[in-house]
Order: sequence, then C-alpha cells, then structure tokens
Amino acid sequence: MTASESNWNPDSWRTKPAKQQVEYDDPEELQQVLGKLKTLPPLVRPEEVDSLRILLAQCALGQKFLLQGGDCAELFDYCSSEPIENKLKVLLQMSLVMIWGARTGVVRIARMGGQYAKPRSKPTEIVDGQEINAFRGHNINGFDIKDRRADPQRLLGAYFHSAATMNYVRALLSSGFADLHNPNKWSQFSLEHVRKSETRREYEEVVTNMLDSLSFMRTIGADPFDYDGSGRPDGNMRLDVSKRQSMNGAVPGANYHLPKVNLPPPNGILNTISLYMSHEGLHLDYESCLTRPYPVEEDSSTRRSSMHGSQPGSGTSSPSTKYYNVGAHFLWIGDRTRELTGAHIEYFRGLVNPIGVKVGPTMEPEELIRLLDILDPNHEVGKITLITRFGQHKVEQYLKQHIEAVQATDHRVVWCCDPMHGNTQVLQNGVKTRHFEAILAELSKTFRIHKDCGSQLAGLHVEVTGDRVTECVGGSMELSQADLSTNYQTYCDPRLNYEQSLDVAFLIAKYFGRERSGTNSL
Repeated sequence: MTASESNWNPDSWRTKPAKQQVEYDDPEELQQVLGKLKTLPPLVRPEEVDSLRILLAQCALGQKFLLQGGDCAELFDYCSSEPIENKLKVLLQMSLVMIWGARTGVVRIARMGGQYAKPRSKPTEIVDGQEINAFRGHNINGFDIKDRRADPQRLLGAYFHSAATMNYVRALLSSGFADLHNPNKWSQFSLEHVRKSETRREYEEVVTNMLDSLSFMRTIGADPFDYDGSGRPDGNMRLDVSKRQSMNGAVPGANYHLPKVNLPPPNGILNTISLYMSHEGLHLDYESCLTRPYPVEEDSSTRRSSMHGSQPGSGTSSPSTKYYNVGAHFLWIGDRTRELTGAHIEYFRGLVNPIGVKVGPTMEPEELIRLLDILDPNHEVGKITLITRFGQHKVEQYLKQHIEAVQATDHRVVWCCDPMHGNTQVLQNGVKTRHFEAILAELSKTFRIHKDCGSQLAGLHVEVTGDRVTECVGGSMELSQADLSTNYQTYCDPRLNYEQSLDVAFLIAKYFGRERSGTNSL
C-alpha cells in the first residue's frame, strides 16, 4: 500500500487529535522555521533506511540481535567530540561482548542525533510557588527556569545539532574508529570497577577469549562471515527464511513478505561497523518537515504477498512514491502517544522507515493487534519493533498475552526489551534512580517468557551513557543510594553508566553461552 492509496500525506496527522504537541506564542515565527526546515537537506539517506529494514527483518527471524541505546534526552551540549566518542565506545563494546556470547550479529541503533524531545505528563510545573512551562527538551525550551518559553528557533537548533552529531559519527566510523584491527582506539576493556573477584574472573575470561579470537583472525588475514554484525549486506543478500518456522509461530507460506530494497555495497567487515540513528517521533511539526517523497521501484508481488504469502522478486516492477523520514533511520512511538485514532499513529502509518512501539501494562492485546494492522498493513517482516517495558513486577502478568496475540497474526515483529522505564524509582529526596537488579530481573524474565511461548527476544533497548555517572544503583560497582550524588548528571531519566552498561552486555553474553550449553539462566 502506498501513501497516496491510503489518503496519507506528511500533514494528514493535523486532522487528528495530537498529544504532547507544543503551543508557541508566535505562530508566524513557527511557520517561518518550519518552512526553512522543509528546504534543508536530509540527515540520512533512504538507502541507509532500507539497509536497516533488512537487518531488522533478520532480527525478527532470529538471525541477528538488536542493541538500541543512548541518552534518555539529549542536550545540545552533548554535541561535542568527547560525549559522542564515549557513547559510541560503550555501544561498540557492548555489541562486541554480545556478539561473542550470542555468536550472532548485532544491529546497533543509537538513541542519538535527534533525541531532544521529552514527553511530559503535564505541560506546566510548579517551581517556588509559580506555575511555569515544563522542560520539554532542548528542541523546545531550556532547562533553566528563565528559559522555559517554547522557542521555534530551537527546532532549527535540533536539526543542526543532529547534523553535526551524525557527521562526526560518520567521520569516526569512516576513519577507522571501530576497526577491529586496531582496537586500541575503543576496545580497552577496563574491569577495575568489578568489585567481586568471582565476577571479575568471569568477565576477564570472556574478554581474553574474545581478544584472542580477534588476534587469530588478524594473524591469518581472515575476513569471514558477518562477524561484527555490521550488516552491510549487498543487494544479493538473501534472508534465511527457513528459520521462520520457529519464530513466533510462523509457518511457510504465511501472510507476510520480506522487504525488497536496493542496498549500498558492503564495507570491510573488520574495518568498520554500521550504526543507525533513532529518536522518539514526538514533535510532529518537526518530523513532517523532514518527511520526503522518493520514487521507488515496487515489485508487484509485494502487493500480492498480503494475500498469497509470496516473496518479493517474483513479479514485475512499477514506479511509485513512498515517504521516508530522513531525520533518522528509525523512530519510535512512545507509550503516551500511541492512541489508535491519534495524530502520531496517523503520521507513522505512512512511513517506509522501520518503527518502534513502546508496549506497557496499559496496552491491551486487542489494541496491540489493531495498532499493528494500522502501522504494518502489508505484514513486512521486521517493520515493527515492539519495545516492551512492563517493570520487573508486571512483566510476567502482561508479556505472555501480548506475545500470544501477535503469534495469532501474520505480523513478524522484532521483540525488544526495555528493562529500564518500568523500573524507575523516586527517592524521598525526589531523585530518580533505577536498581540494576530490577533491570536484570525484568530482562531475565523476558528472555524466559519468550522461550516458554516459542518466541524469541531479539533486542535490548537501554538508556546508557559512556560517561561514569552515578544515576542507577547496583551493578558490579555496587553503587548505593549514597553514591548517587557523586556524579548525578541527567536532566531526564537515570542512565546506566559505562561500567553498568558493560555489566548488562556481559550478563547477556553469559546467558547466550549457557543457552548453547543447555543451562539457560541469566
């Protein structure tokens, strides 16, 4: 289904009720800014989006694992070389450890280069007895109470800070920052933070074996299979659909299809990686300005596949126009904006981009299926990533029914666990934190429930930073509530620091290792 066939356009959302949108005191200035945004060049290319579509289809089929991580809400000040390098470093290290443990490629998506908006439960807040605008993120207003006016110029600031961030990431990756032949730039695994000697020995064994394998590969000049999960597949790559029978109850000939895309040529697998950018699609004025039409060759079998289960490539091609959001590779819909008849769902349903949907305890299984039918009417494998965030005490109550509801359809989604948002705790002094043990508990239960349902958890969504902040308690550093004031930096929700992020990666690697040995526990 094309956007034109469904009476969709980038502004059709304006006919629907919109939540979390911003009221500006100067509509004329806003329109001038939006007009400028529409003329600015894309931040990402459609071909890059298509590459990610293929990789997420592989995640949905159990062939790769998704790692999505970054800040809760970026600040413009984070657009600087050191914060960008630190976030890139921790994502690379986490993915390498997970690749080693899972023996599968990892698809890396950063919450970065555009994650400036912050949803709020109320548009205002009380400070010192005065009602003022709430802080909505740096693309709307400032954190300082004197800077709470919704300023349209900040939308341009968001675009240019996103552009600068993405440009620097591209420069780093193209210049060998992630080169496994020269790991000194980013892969120095310091384990000094691990306090328990037994845990440190386990981590050291993983790191030693992993680096020995890399050294052996470099020695023999090997460049074998898609080892690093960079997933720069060429146009001839075929998805292994023989695995689909074990995924979510799928059977051969089911009513879904794989994406047909044109992909760029591959890079050297050990020389670089692919990193995709994402943010929550919250501010629809901004998103619609960066939604552009592109002519594509559409295989006629793609349209028939929803009826006959055929795969692309067996029909004739015809030109059509499809819309890509070129401000990010991947966008997600938050728990506050997923109303079926709302503006956000109307906007997202017309995009080619892969889409994430946050799924929490308030989502009814029937509502979830109706949502999938709207966002994924053609049953494209991996089109939708369901990011579950129930909390450790509710995941067993709700996750199974959501899995079974999806299994009864022809939607082939990427199941991804966000073990952080449902486990936020506010202390008596008003400080937000999260307990590492609660994060681990929800992740462990999610792995088990998927396995019991004949499904597969295929992704992890976490709020992390490469800096040594003290915002979450626990982990191998054994941080306590008393340690939070040491370096509590977040303006939004608490993030895992560098060491705690690696803890998660090591524990997932350990889980997959035990799965292979038949002792499955996390």
